[in-house]
Amino acid sequence: MNATLTAVEGLRVGHWSDPAARTGVTVILCPDEGCVASASFAGPSPGTREAALLAPEKRVERVHALVFTGGSAFGLAAADGVVRFLHERGVGHPTRMGPVPIVPAAVIYDLLVGEPVWPGPREGYAAAAAASADPVTAGAVGAGAGATAGKYRAPVPTGLGSALARWRDLS
Repeated sequence: MNATLTAVEGLRVGHWSDPAARTGVTVILCPDEGCVASASFAGPSPGTREAALLAPEKRVERVHALVFTGGSAFGLAAADGVVRFLHERGVGHPTRMGPVPIVPAAVIYDLLVGEPVWPGPREGYAAAAAASADPVTAGAVGAGAGATAGKYRAPVPTGLGSALARWRDLS
């Protein structure tokens, strides 16, 4: 049984990883009409792109993909590749000039654990192209390739995970 994020109908997840550089990108693609999403960003220095759109009072109500990436602020460029991937498929928020893909992104700081390389648009595009409804791979893959805890003293490798919880009808 699939107990990962892709058990939610319509969601697809793809990864791009560089094991030598210990960095990567994970992309969650929503169905073409988008998904309702919300988030809270904690920590002293959250690195994000389009995070403000996830607030409930904003006009844009749906996102078309979410990007999680390594590379600190440099890695946010990976979202450009996902935007291009969706634009080529006509997916996005309807505007007079055509659909505009809404792709919020968040980064982790993995610059101290591998080569000085970070994901960019090509890598984001590759992760989006690799997205599938298969169970999500966990561990040192995608955005989790260089994930660590205890960054400044003695980094301990962590990784990427995904889980699914189902609630029964309480009515």
